[in-house]
Amino acid sequence: MRRDLCDGVGIARLLNATLVLPKFEVAAYWNESSGFADVFDVDYFIQKMSGYIEVVKELPKDIASKEPFKVDCSKRKGQFDYIESVLPSLLEHHYISFTPAMSQRRDRYPEFARATLCQACYSAIRLTSSLEKKAIELFDAIPKPFLSLHLRFEPDMVAYSQCEYPNLSPSSIAAIEAARVDRKPWTGELAQTWRKRGKCPLTPNETVLMLQSLNIPTSTNIYLAAGDGLMEMEGFTSVYTNVFTKSVLLNQEDFTRMHGNTKAALDYHVSINSDAYVATYFGNMDKIVAAMRTYKQMHNTLFLSRKAFAELTSQGLEGAELKKALWEVHKSDFAIGRGFALPDCFCEFEL
Repeated sequence: MRRDLCDGVGIARLLNATLVLPKFEVAAYWNESSGFADVFDVDYFIQKMSGYIEVVKELPKDIASKEPFKVDCSKRKGQFDYIESVLPSLLEHHYISFTPAMSQRRDRYPEFARATLCQACYSAIRLTSSLEKKAIELFDAIPKPFLSLHLRFEPDMVAYSQCEYPNLSPSSIAAIEAARVDRKPWTGELAQTWRKRGKCPLTPNETVLMLQSLNIPTSTNIYLAAGDGLMEMEGFTSVYTNVFTKSVLLNQEDFTRMHGNTKAALDYHVSINSDAYVATYFGNMDKIVAAMRTYKQMHNTLFLSRKAFAELTSQGLEGAELKKALWEVHKSDFAIGRGFALPDCFCEFEL
């Protein structure tokens, strides 16, 4: 969501267009119906983007009743260019909508558009005062020092991955099947190929083994930056016993009133400020957290390699031998605190 917003700002600058504050998708699974103003400080955003692009809260009256012309910006092969592909529609219809999809790589933007994107991503977007207060309250409640762990083993994530896992509990299997819809899991040789490509989320038990291979003490304070409904956590918490979650640390009444976006915002705030950040996946949140931590010169950031884990276990490695091999895979990143951000995520501008 944050990444798409920053992309939208950069594209608006490319097209010399006015940006209307975007609407968020409604997601029933995550109890989601919040809007931009529920998460971000709107007036601050508009003020900080002044001089870069014009941002308006609402559509002008003369076009408010019209439906926008929808432009398909889904990922395309070749040298996709927003000015060539989108600007003609904007000039013709005056009011367009699209979902940014990184069709044009950001490193191909002219410098003025990249500077605008970076201004949005690193300077203009901040939480609402009430949400930031709640995030600080959560951060202060976590025993220090602590590691923020982004663990992705929720039913919808597993269903989306189309991976199969043996030996899950009946309740986990039922939750995954309920979330699958038309995403049937890969089977046979295709399933093995998919797993070896690193497409399958690490289970909590696999994550324990990975953390142990890195010699992370079992007494480490760990904050779980994750959505509701994490499965198979018993094996994790039986080894790493100092585990903290927002659902326990926050006032229960406040927590139950929060939506998916506002909960994710709390995880984001905690993760960019934690003593260390470890991700079991490499999704949108992980990329933007890594970029922000690098920007803040907080380099204790590590992405666990699902691909390496799948490859090594397919070779029959287990126990101490597997842990040693996993250490070899991660040791250089672990030693320096990788903390990198992809070139198209990070900004080299002085803002």
